[in-house]
Amino acid sequence: MPAIPADPVVSRSFARDVVRRLRAAGHEALWAGGCVRDELLGRVPADYDVATAAQPAAVRMLFGQRRTLAVGAAFGVITVVGPRQAGHVEVTTFRTDAAYTDGRHPAGVTFSTPQEDAQRRDFTINGLFFDPESGRVDDYVGGQADLASGVVRAIGTPALRFGEDHLRMLRAVRFAAAFGFLLEEGTRSAIVRLAPLVRSVSPERIAAELRTMLSRPGRQRALELLWETGLMQEVFPEWRRLGEGATGRDRAAEGAWLEDARIVGALDEPGLPAALALLSREAGGETVAQIATRLRLSKREFTTATWLQAALQALGGATAAVEPADRPWSEVQPWLAHPAAPLLADCLRARATHGAASPATAAWVCAQLAQPHDQLDPPPLLGGADLLGAGIPAGRAVGQLLARIRVLQLDGGLQTHEEALQWAIQQASAAGS
Repeated sequence: MPAIPADPVVSRSFARDVVRRLRAAGHEALWAGGCVRDELLGRVPADYDVATAAQPAAVRMLFGQRRTLAVGAAFGVITVVGPRQAGHVEVTTFRTDAAYTDGRHPAGVTFSTPQEDAQRRDFTINGLFFDPESGRVDDYVGGQADLASGVVRAIGTPALRFGEDHLRMLRAVRFAAAFGFLLEEGTRSAIVRLAPLVRSVSPERIAAELRTMLSRPGRQRALELLWETGLMQEVFPEWRRLGEGATGRDRAAEGAWLEDARIVGALDEPGLPAALALLSREAGGETVAQIATRLRLSKREFTTATWLQAALQALGGATAAVEPADRPWSEVQPWLAHPAAPLLADCLRARATHGAASPATAAWVCAQLAQPHDQLDPPPLLGGADLLGAGIPAGRAVGQLLARIRVLQLDGGLQTHEEALQWAIQQASAAGS
């Protein structure tokens, strides 16, 4: 059963209730992290985190075993499951982290104070605490000033923060792009220097970051920052072939990447599969498949990305010898009847906007997709049972005949069931004589 989408109003109310209940039990509790950042930016938080002095066992006792999940208890995290449409709230005990041994997680934690807890977090804009009852902000890291200035700054020494958790470098890019912020100079320099460390992050976590940054506003800037910081060649090593040197940072490669970034930014229906297809203009379909496999994308994402890349090559090349409108309908109709054809139209439109595809092709494809479905993809005139019933022997010839009939149907050579059946019988008879 699919999850029930969280309602922002219900989620917020539940997150306040979690704080109230913790306080009523004698525990200090505050909203923490991204929800505070979004609150201060006037955005609706996607979810809520609570930081508290209560230790995990006390949190579970307060909210009950059936309404809590202890998956992160070793790190002081208990998930409190809310009522219908409320989502859930992660309740984390104020803590300090031991050394990070795997580039992602601390070896252990020690429960501490809000001031110490703030120091372990990634960026100043994510290191704030908020009292949902009084509206008070507790800021021990200068996060409010950086929010006001539009800056993403690592807490403490950037190299230490990124050395602890290598994924933070991608998160820095995502936050800067999503909010239109600048990367603070020391934070940016550390990313450039430590970019190769991102290779140690699991493909699934890298894909999750890319999925978020490439499906939301700011995605063009995210791609630009990936290039500028050197993270691009670590996250997409397949694209090193674009450059003449080992690093792939020559001007031609940079120009191609930044042009494709603008195209991705122009999408109306952005997503990771469309971005991969568009960014692979200078690469072959095999490269798209390699990337999708390496990042362990879902089967649906893999299929969509590779299909889009092939469709763009077939219909959307700026130097295509023959416009799709001038080709036989049977050549282009299978692309347009595909379930992902609206994404193809969006990609073509975005490319045309930046001179990388024919505006006429983009407009023509969009016009074809506006047809009623039964006109765009009419039912076949015949099926295999029709041919077998007419005495045509089973075998490869049946499939070949059906394929030829479909081409003739789409191109107007056959228009009725009877015409198609008579044609098939004649062809089978001629082949057998």
